[in-house]
Amino acid sequence: MYFLGIGLVLLLLKYLEIGPVAAWSWIAVLSPFALAVVWWTWVDWSGHAKKTEMDKLDKRKQERIDKQRTAMGLPSKKR
Repeated sequence: MYFLGIGLVLLLLKYLEIGPVAAWSWIAVLSPFALAVVWWTWVDWSGHAKKTEMDKLDKRKQERIDKQRTAMGLPSKKR
């Protein structure tokens, strides 16, 4: 996501001819978009996105179980 944001800022600076970015080549200005595509491809290919999502769901599940145990007056089990 950072690559996309940087790319948009550089694109805007190049288009409006602001600062030193106006003298840069278009390849340099558009390179963050290519890096974003490479990053998203790697994240999908490696399973990193799915693992992060599963970890988040597991954490929410454990917090919900702990909250219910506390409400019943039982000590919560920490993993």
